[in-house]
Amino acid sequence: MPAIVLVGTQWGDEGKGKATDLLGSQVDYVVKFNGGNNAGHTVVIGDEKYALHLLPSGILSPNVVPVIGNGVVIDLNVLFEELDLLESRGIDTSRLLISSQAHVITKYHRQLDQTQERFLGARKIGTTGRGIGPAYADKINRLGIRVADLFDEKILRAKVIGALDQKNQLFTKMYNKAAIDPENVVAELLTYGERLRPMVANTPLILNQALDAGKIVLCEGGQATMLDVDHGTYPFVTSSNPTAGGACTGAGIGPTRIDSVIGVIKAYTTRVGEGPFPTELNENSDMGKYLRETGGEFGVTTGRPRRCGWYDAVIARYSARVNGLTDLLVTKLDVLSGIAQIPVCVAYDVDGVRFDEMPDSQSDFHHAVPIYEYLPGWTEDISQARTFEELPQQAQDYLRFIEKQSGCRISAIGVGADRDAIIEVHSLIP
Repeated sequence: MPAIVLVGTQWGDEGKGKATDLLGSQVDYVVKFNGGNNAGHTVVIGDEKYALHLLPSGILSPNVVPVIGNGVVIDLNVLFEELDLLESRGIDTSRLLISSQAHVITKYHRQLDQTQERFLGARKIGTTGRGIGPAYADKINRLGIRVADLFDEKILRAKVIGALDQKNQLFTKMYNKAAIDPENVVAELLTYGERLRPMVANTPLILNQALDAGKIVLCEGGQATMLDVDHGTYPFVTSSNPTAGGACTGAGIGPTRIDSVIGVIKAYTTRVGEGPFPTELNENSDMGKYLRETGGEFGVTTGRPRRCGWYDAVIARYSARVNGLTDLLVTKLDVLSGIAQIPVCVAYDVDGVRFDEMPDSQSDFHHAVPIYEYLPGWTEDISQARTFEELPQQAQDYLRFIEKQSGCRISAIGVGADRDAIIEVHSLIP
């Protein structure tokens, strides 16, 4: 049976939680394979709204085994807070599995993240300050703390001391901060061990055995393609690989096990944090405010207002190519209702040169001016549409246009916040 990868195709916040929830009744495992609690998913079930930050969205589906893969960095305090909140609302979280090889975010990671952002000033990246980047940096520098280390106090202490030997030099000599006592860090981490132990497993083995047994595994990426540390708008990116290739390393599933890659994309574009954004509308413009307010474009994790702009087909084509997309799931089409004329960016102008594909140069992308084509809008409320044919003709034409421009078929369309406010054009399960 197939492994399916679900990725964001813009700068995040496309509605991947809704997509995972849509597939929840059809899959057996949902794996978060990258990132940490620096991103959030909102899932609406009936009158209930759930905001998830670290947990896989599949935890809301009663027949799904949710998995936090080895490619994730985990703030254990956030993990348990999130579990407690869900349990208080009647959600069974006992099925959760956590990779023993996932890395742990510590107090010193959070402090370093926040300190470095302040130190950078105007050159800041726009991180959430939750320690994600420093935790990944320690992973690459072989200074990281893994979940399995919490069950061996001797190893844990040695690793924390080794990491702080370096970081305390930074805190005290460069940033004028107090040194962090490694014993306090060790003591805090050890408090999580007893509750954590029943959840910890060899998740790559379990997932591959599940595929061998005919189960369907859905790999859910955090953040999105344009925030990928290799393929995004570097340096204004996250610290992991939320593209489809990251599912292989972050979940421990070989590429030959993956049958389809679903890209989630908004009917317009948003971004949080710093960095270039060609189709961005001025935050004080009436249309920018309209998209933000109508679309509820405020960060699930941070509450920060999102930067809003028009659909960018250049980015969509790039994402389709980098991820090997087989399907697009377009979300928030309903937000565009009532706009008389809807621009779609089909190419960029960079100093008089037309770019139909993403510029290879960071400088060129910073100076990219969108080239728009304009489509007529619609005024009808589309939130009750459940088939493509029930959409107004102008909405159908808009979807066909962006499908052609994006180079990937549209298989599903979100038309509202509710769980069932979706149109399935093609099956998302191979």
